[in-house]
Amino acid sequence: MRLRHHPQTGAARQLAATVETADSALAQLRGLMFRRSLPDGYALAFRFGSVRSRDVHMLFVFVPLDVIWVVDGVVERVERLRPWRGIARSEADLLLELPAGAADGVESGDELVLEPT
Repeated sequence: MRLRHHPQTGAARQLAATVETADSALAQLRGLMFRRSLPDGYALAFRFGSVRSRDVHMLFVFVPLDVIWVVDGVVERVERLRPWRGIARSEADLLLELPAGAADGVESGDELVLEPT
């Protein structure tokens, strides 16, 4: 799976060529904890069946992350979180975690699409 960014103005672009999904409760609990690095072009997607407040914490996460909260394909919030200390919350039915800097240029109101490869 890959992740495409469709900004409100300008051309669409690929944010991640490799998207891993955290579909099980265990995978969602673990997230990116204990990983020492992330490859370029990588994203972890948390897909949920409904929109509600979703927390992200950085305990045991060793690298900074860009986190994107999405509702019905539209970006609600983008936040860069620091290792160990970051925490944030927003509404989402899709949550994406990417290496820091990967979400530069993504703004609230933009569209994100997960596409099969």
